[in-house]
Amino acid sequence: MHEETTFRPHCCPHCSDSDGTGVRRRDFLGGAAAGGALLAGLSWTALASGDDETARPPSRKPLVVQPILTHDLPQRRPKTSWRNWGGIETAEQAAAEAKAIEAELAALGKQADFPVTILPLATVRGAAEVGQIASLAQADAVIIYAAGGPMTIFDAVAKTGKDVIFFVRWKSGPVYLWYEIVSPRYLRQHTDERKVANIRDEDVVVDSQDELLWRLRALCGLRNTLGEKILCVGGVGAWAQPRDSNVPQLVRDLFKFDLQVVPYEELGKLISQVRADEQAVARARRRAADYLKLPDTKLETELSFVENGFLLDDIFRGLMRQAECRAITINSCMGTIMPLAETSACLTLSTLNDDGYLAFCESDFVVIPAGVLMAHIAGKPVFLNDPTYPNAGIITLAHCTAPRRLDGKKLDPARILTHFESDYGAAPKVEMPRGQKVTNIIPDFTFKRWVGLRGEIVESPFRPICRSQIDISFSCDSLLLAERMPGFHWMTCYGDYIREIGYALRRLGITWEVLG
Repeated sequence: MHEETTFRPHCCPHCSDSDGTGVRRRDFLGGAAAGGALLAGLSWTALASGDDETARPPSRKPLVVQPILTHDLPQRRPKTSWRNWGGIETAEQAAAEAKAIEAELAALGKQADFPVTILPLATVRGAAEVGQIASLAQADAVIIYAAGGPMTIFDAVAKTGKDVIFFVRWKSGPVYLWYEIVSPRYLRQHTDERKVANIRDEDVVVDSQDELLWRLRALCGLRNTLGEKILCVGGVGAWAQPRDSNVPQLVRDLFKFDLQVVPYEELGKLISQVRADEQAVARARRRAADYLKLPDTKLETELSFVENGFLLDDIFRGLMRQAECRAITINSCMGTIMPLAETSACLTLSTLNDDGYLAFCESDFVVIPAGVLMAHIAGKPVFLNDPTYPNAGIITLAHCTAPRRLDGKKLDPARILTHFESDYGAAPKVEMPRGQKVTNIIPDFTFKRWVGLRGEIVESPFRPICRSQIDISFSCDSLLLAERMPGFHWMTCYGDYIREIGYALRRLGITWEVLG
């Protein structure tokens, strides 16, 4: 005889550890102690926003960039070599180049789809002058315009610990000395192996402003990811990992996340208090009605589930406003929250993401760092989803919560249904458009190897699975994807950000394996 086992219908395996009503008190308090600070004594009076329904989350912090032009002023000497390669030999030529750089950077700042602050250009001819750049301490990153000068300048900049990008000219202006020798003389230090610890060949840009731009986009995303404060309703989780796993510690160590736990006891109190607030209830009903009037929005569940979803939305916005953060996640969201909120959290997370917050289900911190990083790089909402088994160049991705404003601007059509596994509450089936290019991050359980996959949406079907679902095509072999994809949950984003993600991950020591 075989031992009989019971499989409970949940995407999150930890839901099966509860007593039927959700995570037990000792579980989520234990998770709080292990994963983050415990928030208690919360009240709706302190969180209430009044009639401010248009409040938005804090904006991304700008990447602060220090540009530095390095050059020398060679002096003519008879019958000997007196100058290096390069088109800048005089102070007048250096001044002209500085003006050209400033104009390029001004144009780049206007083109950027991410916040960036460009500090005044500094011009240096020797390593000692690096320490005299007053604004350098403010910078997150340095662009070295390496027209000339000794490599001791680069060493001095590298010692600051800031991210460094080299820009060298070939055809875009006066040719730079270090266009010739940045690899053999500096990066490889006259050997065949890379010798500079934190600067690599991918940190060198030749001529292209677009190449410079995407690297800055990546660094902006990384800057905003590190130190993210995240409210964890019901505790800190990690899909299918033991409750005593080291995932919370890993995300604190690698990503410097500030994890703040809101116990379900506290959430239950807030829900009771908000239901007693007539203004809040009326506002939730009005917001629900306005939402359902949006173009291409079809209600196919009970209206009360949508209204209760907006009550929950109000609470979550209040919590994040008080904590001065923009990110939230819900543990045991497929059972525990439903009796408390009298709806599912799916629609609530969708509306928060559409307004610029970072809102994730399942509190799965195996994948949440990938979502935070990709959202900060792209400046768009991301879709946390369950993958299936790849075949014939297609894989299905699905979940019951998905943003509708996935391009960062317009809302995709949506049917508002129940959450699939429970057939309860309100969950959007977002009709993502065919032909849309997407980036997928597939994180591993140990933060050592993440896989990147470009894809294209070929169908938005309606199968008996999680409500928001897409079939995407990909170019690599299906068996290769099946063999190489680690972890479980994926993060998906409209657009192609494969380069930016890999550029950021290098600085975290996570291997980035791109398939296709």
